[in-house]
Amino acid sequence: MNDKKIRAIVVTVSDSRKEADDISGVTLLGLLLSIGAEVHEKLIVSDDFDDLRQTLYVLTERDDVNLIITTGGTGFAERDNTPEATRAMIMKEAPGLAEAMRYETSKINPKAMLSRGVCGIRNNTLIINLPGSPKAVQECFDVLKPVLQHAVNLLAGNTKH
Repeated sequence: MNDKKIRAIVVTVSDSRKEADDISGVTLLGLLLSIGAEVHEKLIVSDDFDDLRQTLYVLTERDDVNLIITTGGTGFAERDNTPEATRAMIMKEAPGLAEAMRYETSKINPKAMLSRGVCGIRNNTLIINLPGSPKAVQECFDVLKPVLQHAVNLLAGNTKH
C-alpha cells in the first residue's frame, strides 16, 4: 500500500496573536514536519466566525491540501468560534478524533474536557481543531499521530487494509 503524502495547512485562530508570538502554530508546524508532512501554509485568522468559515471553505477547495489543523478558539469564551465555523464547513463529522483527544488529554489535565474542538471532512480534506496552548497542541497531536496517515490514505480512496 502506498501512503498518500500528508499535505497540511496550520491555521491559528486568534484575535490577538501575531506571527512573532504564535507559539502554538509554530509548535504544530514542527510536529507536522516531524512526521514527514508537507506544510503548505501557516496562517493566522481572527476569531470572527465568518472570517474563519470563509478561510476553511477556501482552504478545503484546494487540491494540494488534505489536512487542515487549527489551533485556538475551542474554549468557552464568547469569541471562541472555531468549532461552529468548522461544523459549518464539514460534510462528515469525525467525532472519534475529538473524543480521543479530549479523553486522553484529560488524564493529564482535567481542563482538557472543556475543549469544544470538532473534527470532520470536507471534500478530501480532514479538518482537526486543537486547543490554543502549545502544551495542549503537543498532547493532542500525540493522540492523533498514530492515525493521521491512515486517515489521509482513506480520504485518498486507499481503503484496502
